[in-house]
Amino acid sequence: MSKVAVFAHRGASGTHPENTAAAFAEALRLGVEAVEFDVRLTADRKMVVIHDATVDRTSDGHGEVRHMTLAQMTELDAGAWFDAQYTGERFKTLEAVLDLLAGDVRLNIHVKVDDRDRDILAPMVARELVDRDLIDRAFIAADQLALALVRRVDARLAICNLSVEPQRNYIRRSQALECGILQPRNAATDAALVAQAHACGMEVNPFFADDEEEMERLIDCGVDGILTNEPAKLQAVLGRRSAV
Repeated sequence: MSKVAVFAHRGASGTHPENTAAAFAEALRLGVEAVEFDVRLTADRKMVVIHDATVDRTSDGHGEVRHMTLAQMTELDAGAWFDAQYTGERFKTLEAVLDLLAGDVRLNIHVKVDDRDRDILAPMVARELVDRDLIDRAFIAADQLALALVRRVDARLAICNLSVEPQRNYIRRSQALECGILQPRNAATDAALVAQAHACGMEVNPFFADDEEEMERLIDCGVDGILTNEPAKLQAVLGRRSAV
């Protein structure tokens, strides 16, 4: 059986506040193959690592990211909502997170955009990766329109198509983009989809699995990697299987 890569979703977000230095440090300590995180654009056009469109769920603040400056966001506590021991964690810029994740861990960067900022943020992230010479270690995951913008910056950048619907032509649409990485929903992932993607030269990393039974099912489907909030649990599952 081929090695299945562990993708720490928003860092080790099951045990640490997501998309923070603490979550990323834990993922590195565990020795995962890849770390996934999200990037949005602030009001002053800075690249900040956060999943949601607002800061409400993952901080002590309120408001939309696109209406806040980076300075306003970094004043917020991004850890205490998860557990008091993480009080003082702050939102980080993309640049700071790339510094934290130096080494050989693979970077799965989700660019969170819509029609208001797609043409700004997608090229900004792409240029940052090219300037840092991360083409061989990082890939950008985004919707189809954003991926087209990324390719205009540098066609060597690996891309992952997050426009999964309609599912019936997901692989064909991804082929048209020259996309080598798919991230289907876990419920939509089966052995037939994986086999078809592999026949087209694409890797398949479903989103997501935290339950051991679902992890086992996806592994049996032949996936290349699995996004999970519980990377240590997935490592344990893989370890047991390899020992058999």
